[in-house]
Amino acid sequence: MSDGKATLALVNAILNGTSAALLLGAYVLIKRRRIIPHVYLMLSAVVTSAVFLVFYLTSYYKYGDKTSGLQPGPLRTVYFAILIPHVLLAVAMLPMIGMTLWRAYRRQWDKHRRLARPTFWIWLYVSVTGVVIYWMLYHLFPAVTARG
Repeated sequence: MSDGKATLALVNAILNGTSAALLLGAYVLIKRRRIIPHVYLMLSAVVTSAVFLVFYLTSYYKYGDKTSGLQPGPLRTVYFAILIPHVLLAVAMLPMIGMTLWRAYRRQWDKHRRLARPTFWIWLYVSVTGVVIYWMLYHLFPAVTARG
């Protein structure tokens, strides 16, 4: 593994964690009817996630996939049980985020709210599991491999 890949992976984990924190903050704010601060945090979450996507694609195309070296066993099964829905939902959430933003921009508040609810939970899941996947690949699996 190159140092560049590990550095990009860490940056991506930080971006995912930041996105999750921004989403949670925005959720609290909208529940308190603090619309303007909610908007700022949501736009910050969008930017953070967009930067993540650029860095992730850069890392993937430059360094490839790290999962090919994982040994069969229960940890690998757990890893893929987290990874597969993470990837599928990450793809599904992109148009959902775009449509949710569009509806807010167009002031279609009822439609915005209806789509924002599932979009929030999917986006939060993807952001949190992104950090978990990083931890498993770069910290759990190397430690397991070193032991044995």
